[in-house]
Amino acid sequence: MKVVSYSAKSFLLAALATVICIFSLPAYGQNIRPAGDGQFNLLVLGDSISWGQGLRDEHKAWYQVKTWVETTVGRKVSERIEAHSGAVIGSVGDSGAVPLVTLDGEVSRGVPSVNGQIDNALRSYADPTNVDLVLVDGCINDLDARRLLNAANAPAGIVELAQQKCGPPVEALLTRIAASFPNAHIIITGYYPILSEQTANDFFMRALAKRLYTGSESMNDKQLRARLIEISRVWYQASNRMLAAATEKVDAELAAKGSRQRAAFAEIVFLPEHSFAAPHSRLWGFDASAIRKLLVILTLGRVTLKTNDERRNQRGTSCKQAIRPAAPETRAQKKAREARLLQCRLAAIGHPNRGGALLYYEAISRQLKLLIDGPGWLRDTGLIVAPGKVR
Repeated sequence: MKVVSYSAKSFLLAALATVICIFSLPAYGQNIRPAGDGQFNLLVLGDSISWGQGLRDEHKAWYQVKTWVETTVGRKVSERIEAHSGAVIGSVGDSGAVPLVTLDGEVSRGVPSVNGQIDNALRSYADPTNVDLVLVDGCINDLDARRLLNAANAPAGIVELAQQKCGPPVEALLTRIAASFPNAHIIITGYYPILSEQTANDFFMRALAKRLYTGSESMNDKQLRARLIEISRVWYQASNRMLAAATEKVDAELAAKGSRQRAAFAEIVFLPEHSFAAPHSRLWGFDASAIRKLLVILTLGRVTLKTNDERRNQRGTSCKQAIRPAAPETRAQKKAREARLLQCRLAAIGHPNRGGALLYYEAISRQLKLLIDGPGWLRDTGLIVAPGKVR
């Protein structure tokens, strides 16, 4: 491992490099009633977005979906959350025969991969055919989210990465989920543009852009900002295209086989004012005044920042438990560990806050509404649609 000095640059990289890696709908329950009272099984797979980085459980998108299903379908929901921060898609069998030690989902790590999460779930369910709904996301950690914060990356390169990481790998993942849980509907969610033209253009943000830039080309503040905004926009559009295409292909294959299953893509409607450090941001940021942010720059990182998320204290404790010092620990190892701890504590930066989670809930619920209106919804529930138009 290459060890770098604990400087302002390492702090700033840690602060935003973990960016992935942003109400309620009408109730439809009055139009639908269940014939039975069987348990509804919800499985959540994926990375920090599916997990709900920085959010209390009751504010996470999957929890709001759970509440919506209980109200709409009239069945108690039992959830299983395998998603965690930092997860990559991975490949079949990469988790091995034995599940890894369980860690707080707030602690970012690549494993278990999303494929490994499927393995864990299959070991946990007595009968995988009883899973009714799978919520999943994935692919940003496979391309390395830090590329989206480094103006040295060209927009065309981001498009190519989105095609590579969010296309065939996601298609294979969705196909495996459908085969592993053959009675489950699948909803995969998209990502969002991290920065926009409404992101703050203050001294702190300009300094961040410079610190994160690794290119050899000379770029002024205006050029750096324009490039980062373009990269964010291109990522949002390209990843959405690839995720939608992969989902449509898998859904068509299921339909061709006569399966009652459906796969749907939930695109997140994310406006410029929702981006990081924007006026109405739907993403977690820093809990600090402008003066303190300035001190971070002037003191070369000796003055640190805190996040404004709901889990920062719990995450700090979990980070210390997961990232322990070696025995004995060299000076270089200590610096590396401190850098990892800082990155872990700041991991919520740029992830959906409570408002952002509501955007995800809205997007998922729209797809659920379409599934409920369609044929083959749920296993053996005998749902009856009341007369009249369902809203």
